[in-house]
Amino acid sequence: MPLYAAGFTTAFGAHSIAAGLGAESGEVGLNLLALGALLALYDLAEVFLKPVFGSLSDRIGAKPVVVGGLLAFAVASLVGAVLQEPWTLAVARLGQGAAASAFSPASSASVARLAGPLTGRYFGRYGSWKGLGYALGPLLGAAALYLGGFAALFGVLALLGVGVAVWVAVAMPRLEPLPRPRYTLADLARQLGERSFLGPTIVLAAATGSLGAAVGFLPALAAHIGLPTAAAVAAVTVLALASSLIQPRIGRLRDAGRLTDRSGILAGLGAIVLGAAAAALVPSAPVELGAVVVYLAALLIGAGIGTATPLAFAHLADATPAERMGRTMGSAELGREAGDAGGPLLVGAVAVGAGLGWGLAALAAAVAVAAAAVPGRTRR
Repeated sequence: MPLYAAGFTTAFGAHSIAAGLGAESGEVGLNLLALGALLALYDLAEVFLKPVFGSLSDRIGAKPVVVGGLLAFAVASLVGAVLQEPWTLAVARLGQGAAASAFSPASSASVARLAGPLTGRYFGRYGSWKGLGYALGPLLGAAALYLGGFAALFGVLALLGVGVAVWVAVAMPRLEPLPRPRYTLADLARQLGERSFLGPTIVLAAATGSLGAAVGFLPALAAHIGLPTAAAVAAVTVLALASSLIQPRIGRLRDAGRLTDRSGILAGLGAIVLGAAAAALVPSAPVELGAVVVYLAALLIGAGIGTATPLAFAHLADATPAERMGRTMGSAELGREAGDAGGPLLVGAVAVGAGLGWGLAALAAAVAVAAAAVPGRTRR
């Protein structure tokens, strides 16, 4: 459970601050260029540091990396809670991203080692909590901003970081580092190019990119057809609940041998494609039908993300030797970061020139292409 809370923390921290900066940029004196730079700092830190901290967790053990990363996250958040100048927000955002780069891959590696043969079940639960953080972060962040501005939001994140760090320190067993063979750069390149790594990583990128795009553009789509703000935001709630509720069930089916990784991931990606394609038709549909389709699209995309994500993580865990689990999870998280940035960017770039419907159609096409990378069977 404390590792699930760590997964929620990194996702909640990323999306709540991003949504808050977008909504309140004028209040803190940010132009569009500065806003874009601030939004990119969190992901930029993760792109460079996740493999580093993943490898560090293999060397010294995951627990100190998780605890240290959470405490560093709290310190960085405290900077944003005390000062709300643009440069201090940049420092806080960069610090949060660097800290999340430590405890996120170390948490994933710990789940893999603690799960034993039940990787599907425990990654289903882990992904469920992390998915809630991604999807509900903007909503919870908006509530904190309403109550006390950025000081309240960063303060909540600081308290969350400290609380989860203490929980991990008390409740998580210490996982001793395992002896590792010496790897050359050629060995590393070969391992990262294996289908058992590359396939699940591409799936994670596609699922996370779909989540980022849907959280941003489904409410915009709902507003475009005239739905009130509360109804537009409710589409994100539908997506979050669908993703979070289905992930534990998918994990149990996988561990019971009733669902293979390949068939389950293909079904999940297929649901995302159908949901994005349905959403692409909303701008040309009647308003009453369009409202129904928005929620149907949210349900399909959420269910698809909730199906593909735990299976991809479980496949990675089963295909990776325990002594390099941290490095593998850190490297795989790069795929998620690429998707998190690339999904909304793809939809937005196409939408600027051809309309939002075509942007969502481009997302559906990209996810369909990613299905070609789905891995086959593997043994732990």
